[in-house]
Amino acid sequence: MNYRKLGKTGFEVSEISLGTWQVGGRWGSKFDHSLAESIIREAIDNGVNFIDTADVYSDGESEKAVGRAVRQSGTAVRIATKCGRQINPHVNKGYTPEVLRGYVEDSLKRLGTDCIDLIQLHCPPTEVYYRPEIFGEFEKLKQEGKILNLGVSVEKVEEAIKAIEYDNVTTVQIIYNIFRQRPRERFFRMAAEKNIGLIIRVPLASGLLSGKFGPDTRFAPGDHRFFNRTGLFFDKGETFAGVPYDTGLKAVTRLRALFPENTPLVQAALQWILQSEEVSCIIPGASSADQVKSNLNTAAFPGFTTEQMEAVNAIYDEEIKPLVHHLW
Repeated sequence: MNYRKLGKTGFEVSEISLGTWQVGGRWGSKFDHSLAESIIREAIDNGVNFIDTADVYSDGESEKAVGRAVRQSGTAVRIATKCGRQINPHVNKGYTPEVLRGYVEDSLKRLGTDCIDLIQLHCPPTEVYYRPEIFGEFEKLKQEGKILNLGVSVEKVEEAIKAIEYDNVTTVQIIYNIFRQRPRERFFRMAAEKNIGLIIRVPLASGLLSGKFGPDTRFAPGDHRFFNRTGLFFDKGETFAGVPYDTGLKAVTRLRALFPENTPLVQAALQWILQSEEVSCIIPGASSADQVKSNLNTAAFPGFTTEQMEAVNAIYDEEIKPLVHHLW
């Protein structure tokens, strides 16, 4: 396992870490604590020392599973969680210092800890980034010893740029992958200048970049890849990185042709992200211990030739960029 610095948190974190949106099983299924434990244990046993969760993942069950597994491991693992998505309706008006403080207190209990390593605003409405009192409340929580660091999880590059104007923001969690390249244009450089840790989510475009899906693939009704393709329930950029499914399949076919037969596309896609030195870590999800192993095998990927990198960018420019680049 390779490790990178998570910005001004000072944490040295595994460059392939773990996201836990689906850690208790497939989306829409009942949360399986035994499965969650096996996934988290597999990650920790193989050098993962940074785990990302959120209070809304499986109605708090993900936080409970993460906290318990980390305590039982006896290993130094940094836990990041998120708050704000419980607000319903999810609008600017619902964000108040009192409400967010309550969410932090609840997360502390579920995680079974006195202090959260990294708390992140969970993709709040754009207006929230223009309210200093919200960010100021987390500074109070830090002074009280309830959190060590504040970060943000964003939908748009513009939100990320605004967020890092606040001195107490230490990390930004953002979607970045072969199908979502805009963050690298300007924001990565700005983040590096301010020593902001970059946490990359949706690195496989909800599995599209695994190369395992086809035109006949069917997703369960409780799976966001079934019900949120048009953004009916939350930002459509969270589902397949906002790329139309058929377009994504076409682009993946072209990507496959760039590598020797039987090359694991998952590892190529993750390694592509790690080519950007500004990236601190990637948090791919996993619904099984085997998926954890597959993600962690990225270190064995031989890397990209100049020709392959140019070809990847050409596929993006021709197939993907006109549809999504301007949206996020």
